[in-house]
Amino acid sequence: MAQRITIDPITRIEGHLRVDVEVDGGLITKAWSSGQMYRGLENILKGRDPRDAWLFVQRICGVCTTVHALASVRAVENALGLQIPLNAQLVRNMVQAIHCLQDHIVHFYTLSALDWVDVVSALDADPVATAKLADSLSDWPGNSPKRFAAVKDKVKTLVASGQLGPFTNAYWGHSAMKLPPEANLMAVSHYLEALDYQRKATQALGIIGGKNPHVQNLSVGGVTTNLNPENETAVTMERLYWVKQLIEEVRDFVKMVYMTDVVAVGALYAEWIPYGAGVTNYLAAPDMFLDAAATKADLPGGTVMNGDLSTIKNINVHADPYFKENVEESIARAWYDGDWSKHPWESTTDPKYTDFEDEGRYTWLKAPRFQGKPMQVGPLAQMVVGYAQGHALTVKSVDDFLGRISAVAGVKVGPEILHGTIGRHAARAVRAGMMADLALKHWDLLVNNIATGDYEIFNPPVFPKGEQRGVGVHEAPRGLLSHWIVIQDGKIKNYQCVVPSTWNAGPRDAEGQLGPYEASLMGNPVADVERPLEVLRTVHSFDPCIACAVHMLDPEGKEVVKVKAM
Repeated sequence: MAQRITIDPITRIEGHLRVDVEVDGGLITKAWSSGQMYRGLENILKGRDPRDAWLFVQRICGVCTTVHALASVRAVENALGLQIPLNAQLVRNMVQAIHCLQDHIVHFYTLSALDWVDVVSALDADPVATAKLADSLSDWPGNSPKRFAAVKDKVKTLVASGQLGPFTNAYWGHSAMKLPPEANLMAVSHYLEALDYQRKATQALGIIGGKNPHVQNLSVGGVTTNLNPENETAVTMERLYWVKQLIEEVRDFVKMVYMTDVVAVGALYAEWIPYGAGVTNYLAAPDMFLDAAATKADLPGGTVMNGDLSTIKNINVHADPYFKENVEESIARAWYDGDWSKHPWESTTDPKYTDFEDEGRYTWLKAPRFQGKPMQVGPLAQMVVGYAQGHALTVKSVDDFLGRISAVAGVKVGPEILHGTIGRHAARAVRAGMMADLALKHWDLLVNNIATGDYEIFNPPVFPKGEQRGVGVHEAPRGLLSHWIVIQDGKIKNYQCVVPSTWNAGPRDAEGQLGPYEASLMGNPVADVERPLEVLRTVHSFDPCIACAVHMLDPEGKEVVKVKAM
């Protein structure tokens, strides 16, 4: 007889997500993904000046600290047909790349590593053997017996105190935990180091973006970052070289530690490679633009359907109707007024709550669709699309990473292993390495352009009478983010955010098609219904950020975590 498991809320994510599954014979046979907060910011924006929208929407989330601001200013610029100066484009690229580095490091170590790493098991590790294991994977200078012994002592003190701090409430000793003690000790040590390197990325972002969270250097028409190297109140060359140094330090951590740890997890949890594929329709956006007109990009965009690389179709999101005309949102299973599928320019965000209904409405998340199909977005989508296009940096980065996994596992693996829970972690690690390289490339482009005497950062917008429609698209750390704006006589008439965690965490639509979270859980094993670790593994692999999809919280809610098995 099937057992119902409700995890509410899913922890170690941003926002409130409830996941229900039915388990029969140790496997998941049904799944529901439910966003538990209402997003009403679109309604707040109506009637406001479009130039102010980015300041409002950036407050959707304190984790995605730059992405909504970037998408918003691009949406207004697209509506007006406004090009920004090259310097502004490159500064925005730096903001994007640095934020991605910080975000990807936080996701793996802080938000998902404890699904795979048994911290208490590290107490049984030999620090010398741990150093030997770590040295076989990389030349990271922190991999020493002395360092690992110190970390082991710290874990021992935490366990003895009964207060595990950030390691509280994980599933220690779970039968699905497979890493040997030495691998666990190595991972815990790297977890602690990751706290420092994500801080370095945040510091670099603060220098170039004015503050973090929520950068202050954007504007419709460009940026407000003063680039005059002769002005001490500007972002001088001294400050730019400080940013470069911080990026280089973070890049080394990403390539020598983060990517290595994901290789180890992928190789040592090889039995998990088949699980968690779900929706294999992929959607990604071009980004890291190389010109003022945003016609050339260092990151590719496109669609791949049913996991078949031969179906690749490229996207130029701001100029090509292929993207603009094929996005719709369904509210058939969501707590909104109506029963429709509409284009974002035409859709509304009017709440109508009915309670959780398995066969009815059960979430505050809409269900985005592309050509009527659910799509998976995120680093995996970007890697699949780039690989299918033959994008040189993507192909080289993916092949190098797969080679590292093959060497550790002792079995040659190809890109087919990316379709799943482990593959999403692998793709995100690969993307982090790419973004580190691109951050330094765009730093060079920016500095070289300044050296020509070009200090331009802003083109003023002009709002004509009548209606204009625009879309701002950004490949955020969690995937394709789009902001859709309708401007009437210089004021916002309609505004809709179609965000990565809505694409991935969205519910069934009117045709009953499952969203990516729901589909990815089908067929996954659950060894212990009282401790459903396997559910968390797959959901966390998407890096849920539900505050981006919904973001109003009931202040009376005090429960930390609830798992119910029936």
